[in-house]
Amino acid sequence: MNKYMEQTENYVLHTYNRFPAVFESGQGVYVKDTEGKEYLDFGAGIAVLGLGYHYPGFDEALKEQIDKIIHTSNLYYNVPLAAAAEKIVKASGMSKVFFTNSGTEAIEGAIKAARKYARMSGEKPGYEIVAMNHSFHGRSVGALSVTGNPHYQEAFRPLMDGVRFADFNDLDSVKAQINEKTCAILLETVQGEGGIYPADQAFLEGVRALCDEHGLLMILDEIQCGMGRCGSMFAWQQYGVQPDIMACAKTLGCGVPVGAFVLNEKTAARSLVPGDHGTTYGGNPFACAAVSKVFDIFAQDHILEHVQKIAPYLEEKLDALVNKYDCLITRRGKGLMQGVVVGNGVKVGDVVMQCLACGLVVLSAGSDVLRIVPPLIIEKKHVDEMAEKLEKALESLA
Repeated sequence: MNKYMEQTENYVLHTYNRFPAVFESGQGVYVKDTEGKEYLDFGAGIAVLGLGYHYPGFDEALKEQIDKIIHTSNLYYNVPLAAAAEKIVKASGMSKVFFTNSGTEAIEGAIKAARKYARMSGEKPGYEIVAMNHSFHGRSVGALSVTGNPHYQEAFRPLMDGVRFADFNDLDSVKAQINEKTCAILLETVQGEGGIYPADQAFLEGVRALCDEHGLLMILDEIQCGMGRCGSMFAWQQYGVQPDIMACAKTLGCGVPVGAFVLNEKTAARSLVPGDHGTTYGGNPFACAAVSKVFDIFAQDHILEHVQKIAPYLEEKLDALVNKYDCLITRRGKGLMQGVVVGNGVKVGDVVMQCLACGLVVLSAGSDVLRIVPPLIIEKKHVDEMAEKLEKALESLA
């Protein structure tokens, strides 16, 4: 294992401080390293592996597509693209989709679509976007520009202009940032990297109302919180508040790199046209075969219903741990996207590292939050095992 880690450090640009494990294989909700040690995975590749490892039927669908064709470019039609597009549009109740290679690219496309809509519609010929403090939308220059965290931005200024920041769950703060140049309001339905903060019902409804009142587009980032993680296909569906543009990725491909931005009818009809946007790999047959199969599995195996049943048990177990340990301050989250605030002299990074030593994969979010984002297929026995391993890690730190 040390050999692989050293080889990686020698040849891969050091932009990640990786944990000392080399994962080699996985099955169900478990992953193994090159030394044969098994870990319970409650990180799911940063909320990507919604179906865990080697879910029945998923690998077979990918292999079948490999035997046919894996790339055509967007100069031509392909069968999986048509199928995947229909499924995501119908699941969202929106109108059109553009497939990308990542969540970051989905945000970039959403920004372009919003600015083009403002120019084409005549309702609001502005270009500024109101985004949220403590948000995270990606690492490209455009996505960084709407990420409300100076830590990620400072080394890369000047960024894209025309971005104003408001406070999440503070509608008055959002109102104060709207002016004649504003074209859209962008936010995560549940803030992820910022510390697992779900939007308040009144806040999300208020943002929708502000957009309607001022002729703005509402853009929701569902890259991490979407695709079943919160108990509905998209988290905004629980609020009854539909965006004009939605960005998604992660569980959309369950490990195959793919993202998408989806537009409602009015936005699709008056924004991007041929020549405005493109991608060589986005929407290729291999990625779209993955997307299409994910939607099939969700429907056939009632994945959403399962998340709705298992999430309260996870919350119950985490709440019990918060009540038991002084270093765990509070829990917040939605569905299988949970965060536990760590404090009282204990660092969240130490908890993550000690959990790894105990055979449990968990993540951090922000500076002090333990992030729990397991595969959507976990059972009660896995939640129990997670709680036992987390307790063991906390006891060792104490």
